[in-house]
Amino acid sequence: MTRYGFVCLLLGAMAWGQAAPKTAPAAQKPAGQSATAPNTGAAEAPQEAEASKVPPDAPVITIKGLCDQSAPKSPALECRTVITRAQFEQVVEAVQPNMPARVRRQFATRYASALAMSKKAEELGLDKGPSYEEHMKLARIQVLATEFNKAMQEKASQITDKEIEDYYKSNQDKFEEVEANRIYIPKAQQPSAEQDKGDDKDKDKEKKASEEEQQKRAQASEETMKKEADKLRVRAAAGEDFNKLQEAAYQVAGIKSSAPNTTMSKLRRNMLPPSQAFVLDLKAGEVSQVISDQSGYFIYKVVSKQIVPLDQAREEIKGTLRSQRLQEEMKEVQESSTPVLDEAYFGPEMPRGPMPPRGPMPPGAPGTPPPASAPAPPGPK
Repeated sequence: MTRYGFVCLLLGAMAWGQAAPKTAPAAQKPAGQSATAPNTGAAEAPQEAEASKVPPDAPVITIKGLCDQSAPKSPALECRTVITRAQFEQVVEAVQPNMPARVRRQFATRYASALAMSKKAEELGLDKGPSYEEHMKLARIQVLATEFNKAMQEKASQITDKEIEDYYKSNQDKFEEVEANRIYIPKAQQPSAEQDKGDDKDKDKEKKASEEEQQKRAQASEETMKKEADKLRVRAAAGEDFNKLQEAAYQVAGIKSSAPNTTMSKLRRNMLPPSQAFVLDLKAGEVSQVISDQSGYFIYKVVSKQIVPLDQAREEIKGTLRSQRLQEEMKEVQESSTPVLDEAYFGPEMPRGPMPPRGPMPPGAPGTPPPASAPAPPGPK
């Protein structure tokens, strides 16, 4: 039981110890110093190799003044506790497997300090009483929950080659990749520089503009961009270069920044929102119709298509199956024991914030990342 208390204490200590070095502000770096992070992995390699030469039964921590209760009593022997490499690594494995070499020394110091404090606590009788018992109950629950989660992960990771092959055959559409070109047409035009100056000079007049006039202006802007999208689609189907068509879309929209490259490589079905996923059903050389989206209009052209080979998809499938199994296991545990809380004591449940949308948002939507290898063009500012 005492070991579980040590584990919980040291877990907190290690979390603090590893987070502390990251808090140094970047502004304190000398001028001209590179911001590139040091290659700590390379620096640790010699230390790891040196540590591996130490025999398992060799002492690696000696705590003078802390008597080992298991050692034979002898007045001639100095009071000390000795921890071998095998014993220390057993503790490390329980706290943080694969602990970096640069952290182990700090951890060893904290572990020795925790052992000394626990010995003093026993001498004061602090290992008895209701407070100690409750802490040990909580520590036991925490350790068991951690061990259960570890066991579930190990079980979920036991995936056979046949299971991988069966998933691959049953989900061929998920491993279809296309190289495509895409044009993004903003939903509305940006105000021109002349309009901006006019607004600055006559703010009072602008404030008095009726809501109806503002709506007419916005509607006219959207109609212009919709007509432009239809024109660009005709030009795309005729074989014009997509990069030039993208530049034309930006010019009509009044966007001064450079138009993005229209090439999208290794595009997968799960990288597109549902309203655009049908693009992967097009044949090579085909151009999609204008796709309307809340952030603008899109036109795709499929250049080539291929199926990702099984050998390349193997690790991805393993990760998918492992994640699915873990979700099923946790769902089963949660559904088998649903807590019911007394509102008179705890109060009503606080309303939850909006749930994040499922799947990737449409390219160009505010606050959402674009699909990989194809940066979404910025919308009108």
